[in-house]
Parts: sequence; structure tokens; C-alpha cells
Amino acid sequence: MEVIGRSGEYYRVADPAWEDPLDGRYSMRVGRRWNAPGSFPVTYLNADLGTARANARYLLTQALAGQPFSAADLDPSERPVLVTTDIPEDHHLDVVTPAGAVANGLPETYPDDGTGAAVAWSVCQVIGQQAWDAGLPGIACRSAAPGAPAEGEELAFFDRPEVSLQAKATRAFEDWYGPVDW
Repeated sequence: MEVIGRSGEYYRVADPAWEDPLDGRYSMRVGRRWNAPGSFPVTYLNADLGTARANARYLLTQALAGQPFSAADLDPSERPVLVTTDIPEDHHLDVVTPAGAVANGLPETYPDDGTGAAVAWSVCQVIGQQAWDAGLPGIACRSAAPGAPAEGEELAFFDRPEVSLQAKATRAFEDWYGPVDW
């Protein structure tokens, strides 16, 4: 497995109603890109504000699809908050560099599969399980969020008992996103 060092400040886009926005158990129940439903807990983080904004836009667009209103119509208290946390220095599975993506079983064009389509979650979930089983702390990857910056990066942080994330700050949507722009 090819790994890459990561540490420092990361951002979590969270529902303001969540009791603990840094708890990865929700993703364990429903499954996400790097963990299958019922497998293991992952807290999905963003390395930069541009990627956090892209993920917030994607999540809100998906949640409001088919509704007669948009994110601009939501009460500000219902819009996602941004939780800042620090990641301890460690080596995560590398899906950031082209060489790391290939060494870890993905195309060098990840998150694109090389044909213009996104790599399927089912493919990523197998790799996530291998990284979990190997005891890695998570997966550093290029962002698959539509509209994320080209250099946008995410971190699938494995929620293990020996390391727990702590919230440093929580910011209201209008304080970190700005005006709804879609």
C-alpha cells in the first residue's frame, strides 16, 4: 500500500442538528465512498474551504432535489455548519498522487475512471476495507465533489477508538460559505 503523510487543520461539513459532527458511525450505517454499509466508521473531511464548499453544494443539491424550494430558501439555522478539527500527523492511504492511486488499485485519473465517469463507490469501498484492515488511519484522496477545486483534497478519517477528533470551532453557513451561489 502506498501512503502519504497528512496532518493539521481539516473541515467537516455537518448538519447543525448532529449531536457529534465528528462521529463516523452514521457513515458506517449507511455507507459512503470508502466504507460499505455496516462496515466501519469514517468521518469525511475536507482539506480546504473550496472543497468544503463543493461538498456542501453537492449535499444540499441532492437533499433538495425535487423540492419546490432551494438552499437559499432554507432558514440559516438549517444550512450546514463547518466544523474545524486537527488531524494528528500520520500516514494515510495515498489516493492524492497519480502514483499512489495506481499503487492502491485505482486509475491515475481518480476520481475519474479514465472514461469520464466517476470511479464507483463499490470499487472504493473494497480499497477502504483493505486500508481499514491494514490498520491505516484513513485515506487521503482527491475530491470527487462536483465543482471542487482541481487540487481539492478530502480525508476519509477512520474513526478508531485510539484517536478521537475534537472540534476546534464551528462556523455558521453564512460565515464560511457566503451567499448561496447555485
